Amino acid sequence: MRLGGAVFVDKNDLEVWAAAQVTAGYSAVFPPFGYDTDESRLRELQAVCQRHNLLIAEVGAWSNPISPDGATRNKALEHCIKSLDFAERLGARCCVNIAGARGEQWDGPHPDNLTEETFDLIVETTRAIIDSVKPKRTCYSLETMPWVFPDSPESYLRLLNAIDRPGQFGVHLDPVNIINSPQRYFENGKFLRSCFEIVAPHIVSCHAKDITLSGKLTVHLDEVPPGKGALDYDVFLVEMAKLDRDTPLMLEHMNTEEEYTEATRFVRGVAKRVGVEIVEPVA
Repeated sequence: MRLGGAVFVDKNDLEVWAAAQVTAGYSAVFPPFGYDTDESRLRELQAVCQRHNLLIAEVGAWSNPISPDGATRNKALEHCIKSLDFAERLGARCCVNIAGARGEQWDGPHPDNLTEETFDLIVETTRAIIDSVKPKRTCYSLETMPWVFPDSPESYLRLLNAIDRPGQFGVHLDPVNIINSPQRYFENGKFLRSCFEIVAPHIVSCHAKDITLSGKLTVHLDEVPPGKGALDYDVFLVEMAKLDRDTPLMLEHMNTEEEYTEATRFVRGVAKRVGVEIVEPVA
């Protein structure tokens, strides 16, 4: 597997940016700029990544393409299509978004999120995005979420079959996002194994976070950095090691370089203990 995260340097100088990735021990990267960048800059990034054995892991398309508001939905669809096209031009592993939401909060809960009508809308919307680009080198993917499809490995497999775009639609697994009950929390090792068992052939990227369950009523789950919670990273990394060796595991949602350094040290320590190889960058 490849490990990636955030670096806190000037992204305008790509050699400085790449050197920071190497120093951090990251061989998977987020692109340092967006789809409005000119082609010469894209080629420069590709050359730098090739020199340093850096894989562009994912292009974010964060937006709400299933919004009930027409203007919001149309703007999000345009953003997703441009982001997928950008990922294709870069040769990124995937372009990732969440499915969206049927309320005002683009990533929030809503009574209609888990209905069959919304499932069908996600299928229709995802097909439209993919068919607008027809990618050959990258996949569009939906990050798992606690309150909208895909909210389980089973619903993800169902989406894969319904969308029916093999090689163009893949799985983005963020297991912390779908540990949304005490049952999944306390048996998360078993749950992780079931995720990989069901969707492993389709996984294109994963996110690395952690989770805690507090005694606050009713049920209160919090995201925390890797190593600060109860996620069974032994199982997580062992299962990841069964995938394509270039599959990225991307650290996210931390605020400082020190937090990323500590989380990287934790993940690498687990990998060493369980015998999982991490692909290294080249200085």
